[in-house]
Amino acid sequence: MYEKGEKVLREPRLADSEAYPYASWGPLSGLGIAILSLFFGLLASIPFLALDSQGASSLSLETTVAIQVATALGFVFVPIVAAATLNGSLVKGLKQLGFVRFRLKTALVWSGIGILGYLAFALVYITAFGTPEQDDIAGEFGPLPIQILLIVIAAPLAEEICFRGLLFRGFRTRLPFWISALLAASIFGLLHYSTGVSAIPLLIVLGFIFALVYEKTGSLWPAIILHAANNGLALIALSAA
Repeated sequence: MYEKGEKVLREPRLADSEAYPYASWGPLSGLGIAILSLFFGLLASIPFLALDSQGASSLSLETTVAIQVATALGFVFVPIVAAATLNGSLVKGLKQLGFVRFRLKTALVWSGIGILGYLAFALVYITAFGTPEQDDIAGEFGPLPIQILLIVIAAPLAEEICFRGLLFRGFRTRLPFWISALLAASIFGLLHYSTGVSAIPLLIVLGFIFALVYEKTGSLWPAIILHAANNGLALIALSAA
């Protein structure tokens, strides 16, 4: 017990850098690595485009799938190599990207908040501007198992590593959460322009929610799971249509 007048020693609060281990790369470095990731995917796609017998105007199923795989590998391989190099080891690099344990309760709460926020925005947006038009890219990937592999597993993992683990986290070293999340989400949404311009605002909001879940849990896994669930529901809706 403390005597009257004795100074009470309090435990110091964790610094932000300890409470949320920010990246060892900054905004410009993160953006540069993200561009390099995209370039790597495009470069890896060139041999498949060159060998495609149907030509660029009508790609074969094999070429379409190969390009999607190459793009995903770029978004996975380049950020992981960059993070591992900057942190001196693969384990530390993966941790910096967000591959750490998380509290299930926290993830469920913030995922639920994010889903409700997205549904509210989607309702307002659709009421004001109508249902966004998006190309059905799932049909381009052939059989359902390949669609699931590319859309529900590969895409969420690759895109969360690049846009949240790398890009958002890099922005977050210098900028407030709201700006960091919006910047990373805007890039994420704009890069999906080919599937339908009218859907970009919804994708930006979705990317913002993934960043929110990442920020609140400190782990990339909940964002990946939420992203996979969203893509899975979208795939089910397209299959039922």
